[in-house]
Amino acid sequence: MWQDIKMLNATANALFGLVALALISACLWWVAQRPYFTLKVIHIEGAEQAQLRHINPLTVRSTALSRIKGNFFTANLESVRQAFEAVPWVRKATVRREWPNRLTVTLEEHTPLGTWGEDGRLLSTKGDVFTANLAEAEEDAELLAFNGPPGSEKEVVARLNDLNAWFAPIDVTAASLSLSGRYAWTVKLSNGVTVELGREKSSTTLKERVERLVGIYPQLLARLQDRIESIDMRYPNGLALQAQGLKVGSESKKK
Repeated sequence: MWQDIKMLNATANALFGLVALALISACLWWVAQRPYFTLKVIHIEGAEQAQLRHINPLTVRSTALSRIKGNFFTANLESVRQAFEAVPWVRKATVRREWPNRLTVTLEEHTPLGTWGEDGRLLSTKGDVFTANLAEAEEDAELLAFNGPPGSEKEVVARLNDLNAWFAPIDVTAASLSLSGRYAWTVKLSNGVTVELGREKSSTTLKERVERLVGIYPQLLARLQDRIESIDMRYPNGLALQAQGLKVGSESKKK
């Protein structure tokens, strides 16, 4: 009999707890739906307090606002983040709630480095391909030209930095960089000379070809001045050179 009474008490306590929990949940839901918690402010700022150059907060806010559902408690922050990251020039968005009716959105902009391929897309300094107004990108600096197989964007940007460092002794930089489908490198320098560097088994191999060119380039420049059009470094111990009115080749090209 005592066991039955204990079981009845336990059952009653459990039911009482469930009812209390349901009442608390209903109260919380009712409070959460009050107009006081309707989102009234969406504050937009640049990452690390940086000034937003290509993102207009008013335009971005109006573009993303239609995709923001719910109030302070119920808004899905992941959906809000995706809404802002779908806006041109936005690389990354971070969203946080601020009591009682405000969202703060921190935006990181793409920094354009050049164009990618032939379809008008842009390549950022971090190797991200994105779509934005080309004229706006050209306001920052002269854009370089890049090309390569899908998925090679970050590798191309990393190799650009290597090449600029390797060519520094002769005071030139890369104006365009292309990686072919067979993973052969072609770079056009800031002085207009195109250099075929070929495929690489390691970065050291490519670096050795550039160092060989850098070593002989002052002699070529002294003899040919600004007549050099292209140089082919895909030779183990030589090069092929094309200049206005002159073409010099090597017979030691790798097969």
